[in-house]
Amino acid sequence: MANYTTADIKALREATGAGMMDVKKALDEADGDSVKATEILRVKGLKGVTKREGRTTSNGLVAAKAENGVGTLVEVLCETDFVAKAPKFIELADQVLAQAVATGAADADALLDSTMPDGQTVKALLDSANATIGEKIEVKRVARLEAPSVTSYLHKTSPDLPAQIGVLVATEGGDDSVARDVAMHIAAFSPTVLTRDEVDEAVVENERRVAEATAREEGKPEAALPKIVEGRVNGFFKENVLLEQAFAKDPKKTVAKVLEEAGASAKNFVRYRVGN
Repeated sequence: MANYTTADIKALREATGAGMMDVKKALDEADGDSVKATEILRVKGLKGVTKREGRTTSNGLVAAKAENGVGTLVEVLCETDFVAKAPKFIELADQVLAQAVATGAADADALLDSTMPDGQTVKALLDSANATIGEKIEVKRVARLEAPSVTSYLHKTSPDLPAQIGVLVATEGGDDSVARDVAMHIAAFSPTVLTRDEVDEAVVENERRVAEATAREEGKPEAALPKIVEGRVNGFFKENVLLEQAFAKDPKKTVAKVLEEAGASAKNFVRYRVGN
């Protein structure tokens, strides 16, 4: 029997993020030597990188940093929630975020191609992690905002998992508290655009068609249709446009009104939810 303990298994799992059975097999093959076992996990894992390319990554985390008017948000995905909460994966995501901040990357491809201080690309870093952990790992999305002020907010949807929702909001004027409140509002109410002008006209026209068809199906009077349709389209805007949404902390006011009263304006925002 190989010379290792339960504590050795636990330590190697935490160090590599690999699964229990993979760790035990590697320790068996390495006769309990954790250094050799780590190398075995990496070599065997690299052989399976290509095979894992088609797998689905629906778990993971979001990470963000905002300072001096620049905000960066990254989404790093894996296959299972077990890996998503592993210290090794969280450390990997922190490295990815730090590289995105350092290079000013504004999209995933640019970040993956960038070279880290140790000479390897982010793509190579992910392949190596993929090998030791044994799951497909990818950087799905990267966002970068610049403005007089950029605020970040991360939200956990489950206490045992890292942040699953991340927000950046770019503002001008006001103070940090109103910007943070708006960021928290964005996390909770998931607006899709800042202003109604950003909504695709084809989407608006489709909403009009649906609203009219629904009103006719309900037997509404012909003369009342234009007003009913406009009311329902405005309702669509209030659900999806950040500045027109009812503010989370005071639903009697819109987000635009809250910002105006604070002497602030919103310039842009980004919201990521893991897997969406």
